[in-house]
Amino acid sequence: MDIAQIPTNLLVSNSTSIIHPIMHALSSVLLLGSCAFQAVLGRPESDLFKARRQTELLRRDVDSFVATEEPIALEQILCNIGPSGCHASGVGSGLLIASPSRSDPDYIAGQARLQTVSNPSGSLSDGTGLAEPKYNTDFSAFTGAWGRPQRDGPALRATTLITYANWLVDNGYESTATSVVWPIVRNDLAYVAQYWNQTGFDLWEEVQGSSFFTIAASHRALVDGSNFAAKIGQSCTACDAIAPQILCFQQSFWSSGGYINSNINVNNGRSGKDANSVLTSISNFDPSLGCDSATFQPCSERALANHKVYVDAFRSIYTLNSGKPSGGAVAVGRYPEDSYYNGNPWYLNTLAAAEQLYDALYVWEQQGSITVTSTSLAFFKALYSSAATGTYASGSSTYTALRDAVLNYAEGFVNNVATYAASNGSLAEQYDRNNGTPLSARDLTWSYAAFLTAVARRSGVVPEGWAQGNKLATSVPGGCAATSIVGSYSAATATSFPANQTPGTGVPTTTVKPTTTRATTTATACATQTAVSVSFTVRKVTNFGQTVKIVGSIPALGSWDTSKAVAFSASSYTSSNPIWTGSVTLPAGTAIQYKYIVVNTDGSVTWEADPNRSLTIAASCSSTSSRSDTWQ
Repeated sequence: MDIAQIPTNLLVSNSTSIIHPIMHALSSVLLLGSCAFQAVLGRPESDLFKARRQTELLRRDVDSFVATEEPIALEQILCNIGPSGCHASGVGSGLLIASPSRSDPDYIAGQARLQTVSNPSGSLSDGTGLAEPKYNTDFSAFTGAWGRPQRDGPALRATTLITYANWLVDNGYESTATSVVWPIVRNDLAYVAQYWNQTGFDLWEEVQGSSFFTIAASHRALVDGSNFAAKIGQSCTACDAIAPQILCFQQSFWSSGGYINSNINVNNGRSGKDANSVLTSISNFDPSLGCDSATFQPCSERALANHKVYVDAFRSIYTLNSGKPSGGAVAVGRYPEDSYYNGNPWYLNTLAAAEQLYDALYVWEQQGSITVTSTSLAFFKALYSSAATGTYASGSSTYTALRDAVLNYAEGFVNNVATYAASNGSLAEQYDRNNGTPLSARDLTWSYAAFLTAVARRSGVVPEGWAQGNKLATSVPGGCAATSIVGSYSAATATSFPANQTPGTGVPTTTVKPTTTRATTTATACATQTAVSVSFTVRKVTNFGQTVKIVGSIPALGSWDTSKAVAFSASSYTSSNPIWTGSVTLPAGTAIQYKYIVVNTDGSVTWEADPNRSLTIAASCSSTSSRSDTWQ
């Protein structure tokens, strides 16, 4: 039934089940100098100094956890991909399992492009089967009871494939993007335009109604579809017609209580305070949209106000959060009324709470200001009691105080995960509300992905924007209409990549930007290197006697020990081009964090500013790589 204009007290049924969706893959340290300065002089520490010292210690703890956990998270995600992943024996090629757990709970759910498989949700002929949330790992339909349909599935698949297809086009593979990827995407976009306005199950697979996450994912998918279609010379008229109506409906989830009611058109006795809303904000993050409220961008007044209400809902219900200050980071779960496994914090949701704040910090730094409104004031005052409405430019004391308070808050959420992660770095689905013991599905792909994306945002690595200047992204019509367009669906017939566009044992010899002749590249087999000599160049003005060095998260870079930092050469340094250079051999396939330091003539060390820099050493044919930076 159509729901865009149905009152929120509509009674519909709901189904309780376990979750399986797989969604969305930083390090920052403040080295504030000697924290013993006042104590040495025999003076009492000021409250501000104590806060800064505590902040420094917290960020060092988080840095250490990030450096240890990042390679584990990446490895464990790869382990869950069939057919050769270490946890995915017998899983179909290209399928990504939610968790290798076969007990507690008993499920291995496949995620793949299974559009043609008829299933309990329906078939491809009318598109209904595209919203089936679960398949067996041999590509066959799962026919057991489940929360279906889940209408976010086609939208998320379209967005994921469009992201990859954009890379194909940008690297000279437009023919593959058009012939292989577009037919799959076209089905999913047709589904979204036709069925967006009907109820379905939320991302937790429990509530049948209108889900904030699903509606936002649907809007983004159609904007993505409109942009991508134009990029490859196609069209998506349904995308252009329906996207504004979905965005219009999305505004109705904002409640009078100053937060996002994550599920409407359902009467399930819940408050609507749900991680669904925070996951939506970070999933649809586009730095180019700034703090746009219509799309609930992470730094928007609505998203920040909602973040506070959501987090506060868990402060008093978990024993783990006892004694935590009112403005401090805490363990958070799905929603306060949760009873699954007795209702516990989830790793992925605690990380999502941090990620939204890292997103906001990135945008504030880029735009050079923080705006506090009456809607977001409570969020800021909880972290900085002197906060008041207004716009504060970077460089001002208020901007610095607000920024530091939010950064410290974000670090606290990551530190919670560090505290309750398994000793071997494994991230399960949940951790016990009383003692922090990992619970439920082990090695949850979504938990690892949530860690990796939070770490990336912490390092200032952000996703490519999806709005791309398209007015469909933020234009809210004056009135909402429950409009839909019936789509046409057909099986994708080209389902394998051409051999010359599929790196097998090798990689493409070159990367070619698309030209008017649509040039493509060929692949040449080679021996993948196990170590790469990385040439670093950094621009830094120095004085005579000073030396620039590099230090980082792995032994080859000193493991953050400045006495083991790698010295650079000033042989190419000139007054007009003050560069320092050096080469370090690093293990291929490794993700690292690093910073540059200046060692002064007296042996003291000056660190460049936050955030830490991030670099993944590609495992490829090449034994060399280069990196060019400017001192920050």
